[in-house]
Amino acid sequence: MRARDIMNSPAVVTHPETLVKSAEAALVQHGFTALPVVDDDDRLAGIVTEADFVEDRFPAEPKRVANTVDDIMTRQVKSVDINTDVAQLARMMLDEHLRCVPVLDRGKLAGVVTRRDFLRVLARPDKALAQDVRMRLAAFGDPARWVVDVRDGEVTIIDRFDSDRDREVAVVLAEGVPGVIRAQCYIGELERQEEK
Repeated sequence: MRARDIMNSPAVVTHPETLVKSAEAALVQHGFTALPVVDDDDRLAGIVTEADFVEDRFPAEPKRVANTVDDIMTRQVKSVDINTDVAQLARMMLDEHLRCVPVLDRGKLAGVVTRRDFLRVLARPDKALAQDVRMRLAAFGDPARWVVDVRDGEVTIIDRFDSDRDREVAVVLAEGVPGVIRAQCYIGELERQEEK
């Protein structure tokens, strides 16, 4: 699973010249903790967070309050490519205490990933996971060939043919479904019960 599979797109963004008050309102309206800041070419210029707004309005030392996002945004931003593996992305977010990471496609903002996006993926119902696995397997070959069972995000596939290569492909296809924890595939007779 890749960043592109779980990101929010299109991302709600702001621009360097946006008034701080307007950016604060956008953050509150959408319920986010951060907004990517992009230039006129949709290239990432920075990020502005809840903490940036609070720090600006309640500074430790007296100072002028910022007027535009450019005055308070963080310019050195951790971002990832759309093809970044989600396990790597999750580890980065946890290790660096990031709540929101911009996702780039050829240098342009494609979306954002938040911690909540990971929870959305993990919380997908087994029935939805099974349906997605079946769709992927159907694209690979005869859908009548496979029985798919999903329990707590773990996929078991029964294959009526004896092909090690096909079983390996089936596992890779199943594990590529957002929310699948792991998959295994066995040779067996198809006892078609009501699939889950």
